[in-house]
Amino acid sequence: MGQDGARNRYAGRALAGGRYQLRDLLGEGGMASVHLAHDTVLDRQVAVKTLHTELGREQAFRERFRREAQAVARLTHTNIVSVFDTGEDEVDSTTTPYIVMEYIDGRPLGSVLDEDVRQYGAMPADKALRITADVLAALEISHEMGLVHRDIKPGNVMMTKRGVIKVMDFGIARAMQSGVTSMTQTGMVVGTPQYLSPEQALGRGVDARSDLYSVGIMLFQLVTGRLPFDADSPLAIAYAHVQEEPPVPSSINRSLPPAVDALLARALKKNPNERFPSAVAMRDECLRVARSLQPAAPNIVPDAPTPSGAGVGSAVFPPVDQAGPPAQGGVRTPYSPNPYGTPAPAAPAPAYGYPQQGGYPAPSPAPGYATPAAPPPYDLAPPARTSGPSGGGRGGRPVVIGSVAVALLAVGGLVTALMMNGGDKDPEGGGTAGASASPSRVAGYRGPDTTRVIEKEECTEPEESSNDPDKIRVPDFGFKYIGSVKACFQSAGWTMKIVDVDENTYGEGTVMDQFPAAGTDVDPKDMPEIQLKVSTGNPA
Repeated sequence: MGQDGARNRYAGRALAGGRYQLRDLLGEGGMASVHLAHDTVLDRQVAVKTLHTELGREQAFRERFRREAQAVARLTHTNIVSVFDTGEDEVDSTTTPYIVMEYIDGRPLGSVLDEDVRQYGAMPADKALRITADVLAALEISHEMGLVHRDIKPGNVMMTKRGVIKVMDFGIARAMQSGVTSMTQTGMVVGTPQYLSPEQALGRGVDARSDLYSVGIMLFQLVTGRLPFDADSPLAIAYAHVQEEPPVPSSINRSLPPAVDALLARALKKNPNERFPSAVAMRDECLRVARSLQPAAPNIVPDAPTPSGAGVGSAVFPPVDQAGPPAQGGVRTPYSPNPYGTPAPAAPAPAYGYPQQGGYPAPSPAPGYATPAAPPPYDLAPPARTSGPSGGGRGGRPVVIGSVAVALLAVGGLVTALMMNGGDKDPEGGGTAGASASPSRVAGYRGPDTTRVIEKEECTEPEESSNDPDKIRVPDFGFKYIGSVKACFQSAGWTMKIVDVDENTYGEGTVMDQFPAAGTDVDPKDMPEIQLKVSTGNPA
């Protein structure tokens, strides 16, 4: 139903015995419509979300939705849209679940991005990182309470007129996934295809790290003005999430530094064990990178290629004579093409269900995040039809996807692609790592980025304190290459203490932290020894 139809249907209606008087239609999506309403009891404006008719037909869903709304109502945070009430009412003789939320006087993040794209080609990186950090702050609270959002995207993030970020729709995707038997049979997932994590696309259990993947997709979109994976069908997009690697963000926006590329590369790992372990860790990284950025307008490369998932047709439906051998359990599945043109080595399946890159064990999951159980054997049923028309971009609305179809294209090719992709390659793209790596380097080592330098003048002519003219401010050595930092220290006659830190996001020799902190007032005549935490380039 279009907005005019929804407006006519709900105009002048009231819910909850007349308490909530529905007014203007604020928006409509694949699952629900949102109206501005007046709460006659508390005399205030609220937003009322009414779920579409087909979602309220089953008692199991309505009960699940009620429990999820109650759980979300306990979330209290500046960056989370508050839930005030929930219930169900009769609309045109049909039971309609609804939830009453805080009314946000602002606009969706997608609208903010559209404006920046028109003006700059993409959102400035520092702005995008700080917005993303606020979204992660909201997720930190929800994850602590065991709530996984499952549908993070610009459409579910609001920005108030004062610039405050608000995340909404916690629990709705979970209610849909767990409650509607006609829509969520075994192996189906609910979400928006462009932002699905690989494990969601495969219909597997999800945890907090699935939300972090979706946040990574959203951040990629903010800093490049485009999605990393897009195609004409939800199935092809899901295929791309499972099988294809995203473009390097700086290949689309040349103004992005390596730190942004590294952050997004980690957030968009196929294997959840290789992503950030928590929303807190990813938020800290976003803020660190934002602080290290030099202001620069986006520099967008026109017509940069994007992985499209277009290979899904040949992968799922190859010629009959190319069908592969029976899979485990006696189910015959098609091969997925090997993009490297070499046989895929056999490997045992890891605990999470993802093949390991380069044969190395997966890192242990972060404390507090349980590893989902292995999914049941795939049933080779036809893929489910998507629900509702597409709108707001190709396949932009939440849809129901049969992960069985994705499994068809992934059974043969997923093992090959994930095992072969980068397992023996040097992280810097300089060929194989085994022959040239030093004994102290381990699997996953990342080499130095010597382009991030600090000028000697930062030490020889430091900024004066604004509080005491006899003191200076400690320069900011964060994310600078240690070689240039040492030269800066030597020119000023300062001393340092280096503490090694295992991390492979920024590369060997990158200064990750310092004490005293940048900007601290110190006496140059009694200069303290500065402690620097420096990356080894090895994974934590």
